[in-house]
Amino acid sequence: MQTTEPLRHNWTKEEIEAIYQKPLLELVYKAATVHRQWHKASEIQVCTLLSVKTGGCPEDCSYCGQAARYHTDIKVQALLPTETVIAHAKKAKDAGSSRFCMAAAWREVRNNRDFDRIIDMVKGVNELGLEVCCTLGMLTEEQALRLQEAGLHAYNHNLDTSEAYYDEIISTRKFDNRIKTIQNVRKAGITVCSGGIIGLGETAADRISMLLTLATMPKHPESVPVNALARVKGTPLENQPKVPIWDMVRMIATARIIMPASVVRLSAGRIEMTEEEQAWCFMAGANSIFTGERQTLLVTPNPGVSEDMQMFQNLGLQPMVKEKESVCTTI
Repeated sequence: MQTTEPLRHNWTKEEIEAIYQKPLLELVYKAATVHRQWHKASEIQVCTLLSVKTGGCPEDCSYCGQAARYHTDIKVQALLPTETVIAHAKKAKDAGSSRFCMAAAWREVRNNRDFDRIIDMVKGVNELGLEVCCTLGMLTEEQALRLQEAGLHAYNHNLDTSEAYYDEIISTRKFDNRIKTIQNVRKAGITVCSGGIIGLGETAADRISMLLTLATMPKHPESVPVNALARVKGTPLENQPKVPIWDMVRMIATARIIMPASVVRLSAGRIEMTEEEQAWCFMAGANSIFTGERQTLLVTPNPGVSEDMQMFQNLGLQPMVKEKESVCTTI
């Protein structure tokens, strides 16, 4: 389902700010209207995210419990066996997921045996008929091409926040490094999954700036995750206040209006949302969630499959079915 209306890539910060600051009900109504022009409003893509290598990351992302330098309760886990990952993917498919995402807590991909094993995982999940997504850190163009040849459908590499606020959150890499990886993914013919996190201490102007970066890319990310900070004990941001639901709704609605063809993912933070609050996010244009058998999203709590299916039933929603002709290619 798609309108013939052309996508815009020349948004200005002032235009996005005007949308973001609309009266809430007017904003949600506009977003819901746009959503119905481009998508089936009753369909939600169900994605499963599995941490295939956990903890021990050398980065210093202030929100992340997997950074080796922070003292958290998260246990380091080596790269999972390929057969274990495939078994999880089969369970995810049986439970209604159409996309399976694999995450490794690496700063960057290295050309070694572990990357060879990731390639095997991608091939195995692809053979199950699932969309395959990975988030592995920074990628070279050659590495991205290798993943594409293995059947990778999407690569997740979030901006996290605005370019101006980025250095307040991460010092071990630059904002431009993230843009470069996204460009490498695009060159390899892999779809892009890129969004950000709110609740890091940023301003509304930072949120608008991050959306501007995404919406003015030569091609919008096919998937735009909107995450509420999951506060992990032991990280620098553990005492940040809970993100207000209306802030999430505003971000989702604005993303939906300026990137209408993209799948907008209601990602981290759902565990602290009521069913009614999640319903507002769906009304505002979110059409994807992460769920899973372990009731975790990487290393933080997340609603489980049975809870989500009950919510779908209550709200009259249904899992999005992967189209047969689509080729496997975020969070």
